[in-house]
Amino acid sequence: MTNAIPPELLLEAYGSGIFPMGMEDGTIRWFSPDPRGILPLDSFHVPHGLKRALKLPDWELRVDTVFDEVVGACAARDDTWITPLIRKAYRELFEAGHAHSVEIWRDGSLAGGLYGVTLGGAFFGESMFHRVTDASKVALWHLVRILKEQGFTLLDTQWTTDHLAQFGAVEIPREHYLSLLGKALLQKVRFSRNQKRLNKAPRGHVESA
Repeated sequence: MTNAIPPELLLEAYGSGIFPMGMEDGTIRWFSPDPRGILPLDSFHVPHGLKRALKLPDWELRVDTVFDEVVGACAARDDTWITPLIRKAYRELFEAGHAHSVEIWRDGSLAGGLYGVTLGGAFFGESMFHRVTDASKVALWHLVRILKEQGFTLLDTQWTTDHLAQFGAVEIPREHYLSLLGKALLQKVRFSRNQKRLNKAPRGHVESA
């Protein structure tokens, strides 16, 4: 059984287009899908359901305030790859400034969110969850907005699901993905933790991501 994933090994893997997943037996397997899923930032699609959700005035955005709770909520499923070893590894990346949580709060409670890893101008999305309908979608919308504002160029979704496809996620050959990744890694951008602010959408107003 593997005891730990050193942060430097994890970052080297991401920089090479590889990511880990925890197995039921406690081991770790490493993946580099071909084709690879990405969500192009400039063509993010806002479905009608999300447009309606964004008009609600009660959403509150926070970033990196309860990272462990977000990861734990993402792991709280009958079948999960987010094992204790994986959680420990990403906690260490969070402490090093390379992992982040985008959190959506409502009435003082965590309603949904997502987490991922940053390296250069790439954001590697890991998992999302919701406790309130549409909260994870709102988190994704805010993630795209933040990434565009801060100059990121690559949002890696690893695989493409029907859920992600509704937002514009596509599959590309691994060779193309690695080319995009190489360019993104050269960027000098950072995912700012100064996003800790109220970000309630005004009633009836929806900004473009």
